[in-house]
Amino acid sequence: MNIDSLFSHIDQKPESGILYIVGTPIGNLYDISLRALNTLKNVSLIACEDTRQTQKIMNKYSIKNNLISFNMHNSIKKIPMIINQLKKGESIALVSDAGMPSICDPGENLVKEVKLNKLKTICIPGPCAALTALVSSGLESSKFIFEGFLPKKQSERNKILFDISKNTKTTIVYESPHRINKLLVELKNFCGGDREIQLYRELTKKFEEHIGNNINEVIDKTQDKEIIGEITILIKGINHSKDQDINLIILKNELNELINAGLNLPSASKYLAKKNGIPKNIIYNLY
Repeated sequence: MNIDSLFSHIDQKPESGILYIVGTPIGNLYDISLRALNTLKNVSLIACEDTRQTQKIMNKYSIKNNLISFNMHNSIKKIPMIINQLKKGESIALVSDAGMPSICDPGENLVKEVKLNKLKTICIPGPCAALTALVSSGLESSKFIFEGFLPKKQSERNKILFDISKNTKTTIVYESPHRINKLLVELKNFCGGDREIQLYRELTKKFEEHIGNNINEVIDKTQDKEIIGEITILIKGINHSKDQDINLIILKNELNELINAGLNLPSASKYLAKKNGIPKNIIYNLY
């Protein structure tokens, strides 16, 4: 597809010395705006998370431009170079492999440095997996919490999982295919198997899939299945007056079981606090 025919009636040249944060498709290459294509065509340089992924868009729309890699492995080295190019008056586009840059990728650090250097940024909005899943879910979308990818360190991970179990708003989480089974088991342990969740994979692609309706059901449908593609999970918020009491009851029952097994209150509280990644006094005060 030739981009020149799409832009025969307009001529929007990028401004000098500006970082353009450009949203790109999360799967379907037709989900890109004319403004994004025009920007990619006319900037001095495109900083890409993976030049091979960006090249697919360039080829699709017959765009030729200068591409450089900008990712988690080289961002520290590349940021000063990009800042210097902007100061020289060049216009640069920042793109990720899919969706909006700066969300769970090193573009966040680049934008921070651009702002610290009192340079200008302009966002060319585009698709976002989190919002695409949210508006498709039927869960509350007026208020939500985005956690992105959970940390690998278990103590930090447990703290967030505990927070998710208490959230009254919809929570959105990203996960990779090879870690999804672990996350689902953790969500069941912290939230209970009946908590409503929606799992989305391959969003906007030919084999897009939505799996629900609760954690137990999602585990049943995925545990013996090879999952491919990036995954977005939405967890329904609790009814504060009811579901939070249930979570505390579960913790209290575990505390009583440990004490009945011979542990004293401080030791049992310390164990459960470490296990769940929550403050010890919360457990202690349940007894």
